[in-house]
Amino acid sequence: MPQFPSSASPLRSSLSSEERIALKQEFLEQIGRDLQFQSLFEHLPGVFFFVKDTESRMICASRAILKRLGVSDEEEMIGMTDYDYFPPQIADAFVRDDQFVVQTGQSILNRVEIWYTEQRLLDWFVTNKLPVRNEAGKIIGVMGTVRSYEGSKKLLLPYTQISEAVEFIRTHHREKISVEAIAEHTNISPRQLHRKFKEVFGMSIQDFLGKTRIQAASDVLLSTTKGIAEIAIEFGYCDQSAFTKQFRKYTGLTPLKFRKKYML
Repeated sequence: MPQFPSSASPLRSSLSSEERIALKQEFLEQIGRDLQFQSLFEHLPGVFFFVKDTESRMICASRAILKRLGVSDEEEMIGMTDYDYFPPQIADAFVRDDQFVVQTGQSILNRVEIWYTEQRLLDWFVTNKLPVRNEAGKIIGVMGTVRSYEGSKKLLLPYTQISEAVEFIRTHHREKISVEAIAEHTNISPRQLHRKFKEVFGMSIQDFLGKTRIQAASDVLLSTTKGIAEIAIEFGYCDQSAFTKQFRKYTGLTPLKFRKKYML
């Protein structure tokens, strides 16, 4: 049996600042180049981990990402980019965020994105991206985590009403639903609902609903030949002008330019 110091005589450190730095350096040198800490993410439900270089090429990733991308071995994925696995409009957004981190050194934390899963179901993903630096402090890549809403529902049990609101939005996002209607469905005031969405997703419920509608509408834009005005009405907008304004807000493009850019 291992022996631990008793509570009456705790083991206290008396290391100097220089000794602490040396201790850390010695420990990391013993680890070597193998990213052993990566295995920690394998045991976090619904969390994907990845590392990319400055050109957004994959260097390593957790098994959950490999499975999601249909890759059996990490070596197959090394050097690939998001364009090898995702539609260009989605890959553009991922790479744009990568390059923001690389060029500015600023982290992206709790960025909520709404995409379709491989089962063609709307799902929400919370992304964190941070710069990777070498010993000289130069940025050499990006590391990040992606947490799916479905995969992290257990973590949100204290927010049962949020889950109810999300499911209501998922089911009714093509209708003219209001925040008041969502609040009534979840038996909570609009103000409380707004505050809870800010806590969980880092955005207002209005933005959450808006991003959901626009992402679903963008999929219809690229997978059908329906007119823009028809799609606007289909997703609860009063007219094409209102739809275009919201579409540009969340994608940076008008529906027509988006279709021309990404439709095969």
